[in-house]
Amino acid sequence: MSGNNTRSSQLTANGAPRAGGAGTIADRMVSRIGYGAMQLERLHADRDAAIALLRRALELGVDHVDTAQFYGDGFVNGLIRDAFRPEDGVVVVSKVGADPHPGGTIPLRPAQRPEQLRASVEDNLKTLGLDRIPVVNLRRMDTRPGLLAEGDQVVDLDDQLAVMTALRDEGKIGAIGLSNVTPHRLRQALPAGIACVQNAYSLVSRGEEEMLRLCRDERIAWVPYFPLGGAFPGWPSVTDDPAVIAAARARGCTPAQIGLAWLLHHSPNLLLIPGTADAGHLEANIATQAIELDAATLATLDAAGSPST
Repeated sequence: MSGNNTRSSQLTANGAPRAGGAGTIADRMVSRIGYGAMQLERLHADRDAAIALLRRALELGVDHVDTAQFYGDGFVNGLIRDAFRPEDGVVVVSKVGADPHPGGTIPLRPAQRPEQLRASVEDNLKTLGLDRIPVVNLRRMDTRPGLLAEGDQVVDLDDQLAVMTALRDEGKIGAIGLSNVTPHRLRQALPAGIACVQNAYSLVSRGEEEMLRLCRDERIAWVPYFPLGGAFPGWPSVTDDPAVIAAARARGCTPAQIGLAWLLHHSPNLLLIPGTADAGHLEANIATQAIELDAATLATLDAAGSPST
């Protein structure tokens, strides 16, 4: 690669240095620090502020945004549609497998059947204002955390992959990802071509090391959700870990930044999508890229987060 191409690969389409450096998803180069849009639901009463936050992420070198139709029943997708232009080069990744359930005890309900997956892709296309979604993750519901499929929502993975592949062949989605899957399920899906995997994973919740290695070997992007843990009662929190707190104090940063920095150091195929509805937190998440972790600190943090957890 020439020097000019090497330099350009470290810049987003609008010329900003890539947040966290360059990574890859679905054969598209993206910044390793992206943005998870779920928390934008909190800005429902201030649409202008939400759009400004997305534009600020772009300025800071983010060009990978994770969303879903069920985030605010299309509200978040609409923000993304209005915030970004085609020339911004943002890779939008959405997901299917659940539908909004306003007024329910849980504001989501499973939507695992093939016809529901197709309908959800169509809904995403409409609210995002796209002809094709670069990547769509299929969110399985046969294991925790979150909702479990029951009754007619228990669907064979091959049947789901058939409709996802058809949608890709039709040009409505660019690539297929998986979420909340086991290594066995990923191996089952590999012939369909899988671009990324989203599972719960953090420094202190590392039961997915086998999956991470499998993704690395298969050149699949590993995109952890709940990257700081603590999302459910009883789950450990990265920011409560003594080794994380000590590393943060030594570097004058926050424990959350140490948790995110460790993830960036842990595997080259790992992409971050931390979410926030606050501009200050967004800037702190991006600033994670400048945090250096020496070998001794990495060894201490590795020991703190047992792979068995």
